[in-house]
Amino acid sequence: MATHSIKAVIFDFGNVICSFDIHKFINGIAVKSGKSRADMLRVMPGINRLAVEYETGLVSSDEFFEQLCGLAGIEIRRDDFVSAYTGIFTPIRETFELIRSLKPGYRLGLLSNTNEWHYVHSIRTVDVYELFDAVTLSYEVKAMKPAPAIYADMLRKLALSASECVYIDDVEVNTNAARLIGLHAIQYLDPLQLRTALRSIGVLPLTE
Repeated sequence: MATHSIKAVIFDFGNVICSFDIHKFINGIAVKSGKSRADMLRVMPGINRLAVEYETGLVSSDEFFEQLCGLAGIEIRRDDFVSAYTGIFTPIRETFELIRSLKPGYRLGLLSNTNEWHYVHSIRTVDVYELFDAVTLSYEVKAMKPAPAIYADMLRKLALSASECVYIDDVEVNTNAARLIGLHAIQYLDPLQLRTALRSIGVLPLTE
């Protein structure tokens, strides 16, 4: 059913605007530190826990670097580490085109569970970044999806009610949480499915 009251479209970043491959990071730091890939994979549970702390703003970039190197038992130049850590993203060009097509008619939001280095080196550098009217980042808000606080921060920045916004995320628990606070929500599966879903709620024309 068409929903003509929608005034804003809010996008997740990872696997919606850009895909990512964490193995690029693992391979990169293994090469630069002289550790094997197997060595790195063995400490992945600890790396993942530390990454959550970083994305929630509980540790700084300096602390993240130092603690991860200590956890993995590696010595690596900071620049090499940052390059490997932030070089995991690949643009999803169809989403870039969608964002550009929506801009004239809608306010646009970017809502991401992320950290300072991914924001500075990867998110802020994509060529559609300047099209967003509001940006909410977990490490700044100190809350990660699916916590209600991170969605509330975006709605405050857009100055819109939840019912006036549609949220797009590849993770089902995040779209479910968005619906619980009144947002329209679409779980992203692929570019064609996303356009079909947006047409179904009147955000895109039935014929393009």
